[in-house]
Amino acid sequence: MNWLAVVLTALWAMLPAYVPNNAAVLAGGGRPIDGGRTWGGKRILGDGKTWRGTAVGTLAGVALAVVLNLVAGPISAALGVSLPTFPPAAMVALALGAMLGDILASFVKRRTGRERGASFPLLDQLDFVVVALALAAVAAPDWFAATFTLPVLLVVLVATPVLHLVTNGIAYLLGLKDEPW
Repeated sequence: MNWLAVVLTALWAMLPAYVPNNAAVLAGGGRPIDGGRTWGGKRILGDGKTWRGTAVGTLAGVALAVVLNLVAGPISAALGVSLPTFPPAAMVALALGAMLGDILASFVKRRTGRERGASFPLLDQLDFVVVALALAAVAAPDWFAATFTLPVLLVVLVATPVLHLVTNGIAYLLGLKDEPW
């Protein structure tokens, strides 16, 4: 097994899911999805989950997938690895799934009494991945099965928490996030 190919495939295939939440942070602000409503005395999602952030994040992930499709051939040739391209259903599923996963995590955090920005290990790092992968598996099952082999999935599940902590730490240092996780 060519582990370099597995790692490159995993990271490449997940890029449309990795980018949306970062783009949403940059878009910032706007009307909260929950409209300020509460459930059981607690906010449903909180001010950090906005319609604008969700839309911008999803569009950023889809746009990145389009660009990756355009450059997949030359980059594959240069690296000597066959990188996947993204059918439209996978583009939308990965990007929207990442945003929905983050929204679901916010809902879980509110139900467990955590405030906005509070750390919730593993949920914070894998929420968007699990939902993005699940949505992609439903929306583009053949592409998903061909792309996300067991070794690729294992790399995604191990690499994502590390990448998540590093990118959030950078965003924190740049003043784009209030907490480094």
